[in-house]
Amino acid sequence: METIDFKKRGGLVPVIAQDSQTRAVLMLAYADDAALQQTIETGIATYYSTSRNELWVKGATSGNTQIIREIYADCDSDALIYVVEQNGIGACHTGSATCFFNKIS
Repeated sequence: METIDFKKRGGLVPVIAQDSQTRAVLMLAYADDAALQQTIETGIATYYSTSRNELWVKGATSGNTQIIREIYADCDSDALIYVVEQNGIGACHTGSATCFFNKIS
């Protein structure tokens, strides 16, 4: 496995979730080493909640799970992409398919 640089940003790396079918960007979240390890072990996207300061399994309460299809690290090993099968109504807590729906002109 690629060595991920968790030290650069204080123990966290940004994670983009991308739809495996449409390639749409679904959301941005963060992972620490434990979240990444749990994601790899379970095959379900797990993040680190910066607001609650704890691991967050996507869909554990909402049912909007993200099944991991692939994981990529960037060239500096300090950011990740989870390519996922999005289940449920969408990735966003607002009920939208993606968190990126606010267009700035």
